[in-house]
Amino acid sequence: MKNLMDSQGAKLPPHVLIFPVPIQGHVKSMLNLAEMLCLSGLDITFMVSDFSHSRLLKHTTVVSRFKQYPGFCFQSITDGLPDDHPRTGEQVLDILPSTKNITAPLFKQMMIEKNLFASETRRPITCIIADGVLTFAADLAEEKGIPLIYFRTISACSFWAYFCIPELIEAGEISFEGIGMDQIVKSVPGMEGFLRFRDLPSFCRVKDINDPKLQMAESVTRQTTRAQAAIFNTFEDLERPILSHIRKHITNLFTIGPNHSHLKLRLTETKADNSVLSGSFWAEDRNCLDWLNAQPPKSVIYVSFGSITVVTREQILEFWHGLVNGGQRFLWVMRPDTILGEDWKNQTPLELEEGTKARDYMVEWAPQEEVLNHEAVGGFLTHSGWNSTLESIVAGVPMICWPYFGDQTIHSRFVSDVWKIGLDMKDTCDRKIIERAVRELMEERKDEFLGRSENMAKLAREAVSEGGSSYRNLDALIDYIKSMII
Repeated sequence: MKNLMDSQGAKLPPHVLIFPVPIQGHVKSMLNLAEMLCLSGLDITFMVSDFSHSRLLKHTTVVSRFKQYPGFCFQSITDGLPDDHPRTGEQVLDILPSTKNITAPLFKQMMIEKNLFASETRRPITCIIADGVLTFAADLAEEKGIPLIYFRTISACSFWAYFCIPELIEAGEISFEGIGMDQIVKSVPGMEGFLRFRDLPSFCRVKDINDPKLQMAESVTRQTTRAQAAIFNTFEDLERPILSHIRKHITNLFTIGPNHSHLKLRLTETKADNSVLSGSFWAEDRNCLDWLNAQPPKSVIYVSFGSITVVTREQILEFWHGLVNGGQRFLWVMRPDTILGEDWKNQTPLELEEGTKARDYMVEWAPQEEVLNHEAVGGFLTHSGWNSTLESIVAGVPMICWPYFGDQTIHSRFVSDVWKIGLDMKDTCDRKIIERAVRELMEERKDEFLGRSENMAKLAREAVSEGGSSYRNLDALIDYIKSMII
């Protein structure tokens, strides 16, 4: 094989290993990136957990879709958790120590045994694009002398808040004790005028600054500077002021988002299949699209709290009554494991049973991008995950934000007070507050929110169009990766 590599080496494209954290939102975002790189002729090895791979095989056409790219291959590895681990709620954080302690050494061994995944038609790995929370990737990249790029699947604003944790601690703005939830935080440059304590990432809500989750958030974020470059799934017109602060620490930064929209445009340019690339770990119920077809324009509020959020039975009832009393039609996604300790299909409260006969539709999982772009949808009640936030922005759909944990609390504040394309309802779960938010978004301020949301959607479309900032940055990223083999 060596002689063949010597003779063909100059002709072979770069070989990029992409390694996401095995959580649905992270995998989906990095699959979008992988396909965009495939369209540019790069070879890709996509490292995915055994659990994630089995879910993708079962519920999506991802594997068959990527067969059209001869330079792409999946490589599976354990995430270190048992198959029956719930991987939802805050238990999803168990993935971080398990990947560090179990996955990392296996990955290193695999890289050695497979000669950096080289073959007669593929170079050894020339670049690693790792999820920003996989700290072991920096150690391995440095040891093997392989360039590393970190992909941050969260927003720039949430990344920057995490990055500033040392300054928050030094200023005494991090301890939960003695600080009012609505106190303005002044130690995150660029957010001094509007960021409250309650808006900081949830891992900052601690009584002791030595809390392991807080320390983990700080160390994981700060190690991003060890990479040669960083990729953010955002666009300049959305987060430019915050990006300017980050660039003081990470000069080689590529904003290429919203990458789901960017991918669709690149596929259209190449006249390839530009259907939505589903990275769902759940079976999508497409019957809800037929139901939406029968609803008036902008009359439905879409409700989904993502793939990780878990809630109590009492919270579900508060949301239900708030939505019903709000007087709007709604399409509600409720995973079987949404309610703590219950399967809602077997133990649905009587009130929900009666409500389903009226103006709503409930599914276990929905084709979200298609739903948000449906003309019947006029609002989105969301957990404020970054993928969901970007998908809503691209679709021009205003949001009611009920963040669950992590970076979502920052996103909700930016939606309501910076971008002004929705309402922030964090730290409350009361039917009257929910009803009021629904009426405000869908009736009282409907035109105002729709107008601003459409303006933001236009900026997002321009960013990924030829000549736009994200379009240019993706081209620059590809050139940067190609320069590594010259």
